[in-house]
Amino acid sequence: MPLADLLAPEAVFPSLRASSKKQALQELALHAADLAGRDQREIFETLLQRERLGSTGVGNGIAIPHGKLAGLPRLFGAFARLEKPIDFESLDGEPVDLIFLLLAPEAAGADHLKALARVARMLRDPAVAEKLRATRDGGAIHALLTATSASDAA
Repeated sequence: MPLADLLAPEAVFPSLRASSKKQALQELALHAADLAGRDQREIFETLLQRERLGSTGVGNGIAIPHGKLAGLPRLFGAFARLEKPIDFESLDGEPVDLIFLLLAPEAAGADHLKALARVARMLRDPAVAEKLRATRDGGAIHALLTATSASDAA
């Protein structure tokens, strides 16, 4: 599944303000709730439960919080570039400034894992991460994320 299928242009937040991991997850849950037509608290609690298993901060300033929701019709993504890096309890101890939220239906199984792998692979590319950090334009960020995933899928 190309990222264009799960990341709408309005689900890109080029300068999200958050001073903590919890606040970043709350803000993303709020935006995701509006866009996915779900309850903010349900999304936030799902993300928190996943974080309790281990941080989704994967290193190099990147976090990929994710979870599964009952009744979600399809995979859903949101991307935020934080105004200031925050502590995310990342594997490498570095602060996070790029966050890709991924929500999946409970029965998504392999699709969820494939989407997670695709996002992680794309964001680990230093050139992609550098471009994401350099722009404040939501449309440009969306185009970069979806074009990168399209070329990745080919």
